[in-house]
Amino acid sequence: MQYTVPLKLNHVFRRLYAKGESAVGRFVVVYARRNGTDQNRLGITTGVKLGRAVDRNRARRRIRESYRLQECRLKQGYDIVIVARTAAIEGDFAEMQRSFLHQCKKLRLLREDET
Repeated sequence: MQYTVPLKLNHVFRRLYAKGESAVGRFVVVYARRNGTDQNRLGITTGVKLGRAVDRNRARRRIRESYRLQECRLKQGYDIVIVARTAAIEGDFAEMQRSFLHQCKKLRLLREDET
């Protein structure tokens, strides 16, 4: 991911859950909030309810790839947390990308020339 750094600190995740905007979809829930820098920070969460470690890792890989493919279309300067839902494991990848893009549009994360 060229324009994004990882988000790892627990207090930043909690602040996003509490004060960030969210958009819910079939595959993922996206939380976003401005971070005051010129780059995005991305965190991906997969809960134990999703299944075994193999399933959670698969969901993480699919989410990370969806984000990577759409990264150049997103505005910079946001903290973004993506929470996986059960459909993220086995659902259609193209549909997952469309859903992620729709959620980014709802949160006004897309660049002006992309809307």
